Amino acid sequence: MAEQLKNLYSKKFIEKLANKIVFIYSDFQKKDFINSIFDNTWQDLELKARMRHIAFTLHKFLPFSYDKQIEILKEVKEDFGGLEAMIFQDFVEVFGLEDFKESLKALEVFTINSSSEFAIRQFILKYEDETMKHMKIWAKSSNEHIRRLASEGCRPRLPWAVALPKFKQNPTKVLEIIELLKNDKSKYVQKSVANNLNDISKDNPQIVIDFVKQNLGKTKELDWICKHGSRTLLKKADRNILKLFEFEKSHHINLTNFCYDETLNLGDDFNFSFELNSDEILGNIRVEYVIHYLKSNKSHTKKVFMVSQNEIKSSSKKFIKKHKFKDMTTRKHYIGIHYISLMINGEEFIKKEFFLNDTSN
Repeated sequence: MAEQLKNLYSKKFIEKLANKIVFIYSDFQKKDFINSIFDNTWQDLELKARMRHIAFTLHKFLPFSYDKQIEILKEVKEDFGGLEAMIFQDFVEVFGLEDFKESLKALEVFTINSSSEFAIRQFILKYEDETMKHMKIWAKSSNEHIRRLASEGCRPRLPWAVALPKFKQNPTKVLEIIELLKNDKSKYVQKSVANNLNDISKDNPQIVIDFVKQNLGKTKELDWICKHGSRTLLKKADRNILKLFEFEKSHHINLTNFCYDETLNLGDDFNFSFELNSDEILGNIRVEYVIHYLKSNKSHTKKVFMVSQNEIKSSSKKFIKKHKFKDMTTRKHYIGIHYISLMINGEEFIKKEFFLNDTSN
């Protein structure tokens, strides 16, 4: 079993944190700090709750004004990076909302080799115009981590984060950031821009369709952003977006030799294969399969999975795939009839049922 993310905050991590603080602030009560972290609530706390608990404990054991606390934490942060370092941004989110200027300076420092994408959202909610103006400055930074923050921090639907309702309704200010970053040479930034567009597409699909119309075909990097930013619309088989990416043609394709497991056991791979044939070259095609999962109420819910999306310069192509039916924290499988369907350029070509067994009893 994979290590739980919350265990990033191990005893070793907390001791390293405390030792770094003592090096900077010699009167730091290291032993009491560590004991306060590992109180009787610790084991039950999940990742973000542990971040918040550490932030509150840091505040308690750094008996200074906020600007002095931040001065110390900036030095401490130099020895930390990645997800574990987001305790520093969380500190700013909790204790810095009343000091806009000092806090945005801190988040700019803390985002390097980590990310301030969660913390900045509270400042957007409280100081929308001022924060978005500052993020335009970040979008022009020489540091890719800071430029990425300008995009990632204002995503309307950032996972694990508080939503930005105003930007879900009207993403105009977000698009101003995207315009500044759409030609960025950093893949790290490009991914964030694409993810931001994909967020926007869920509430304002036409805005993303228009963006693709205006930007597709300009550069290889921008083409990638357009396609990755359109992935939800492509999965929904939006005819406008399919046409823009030249995935509208499918009448010339025949699907043959579809073989699949008609029954399988929970935990097994579901195997299937098929061939695509044509009297001409197959051309630019998007091939997907859809699993129609049985739900507890006996209805079905579907999830789309990618097989291939590229130009095939031959008149036939065979595909062999497998899909695991194993219970996960994000999906529970129910015993009974499920369905698989195959989609080519947004059109369903075939749909078959199969039966999932449970051999655990």
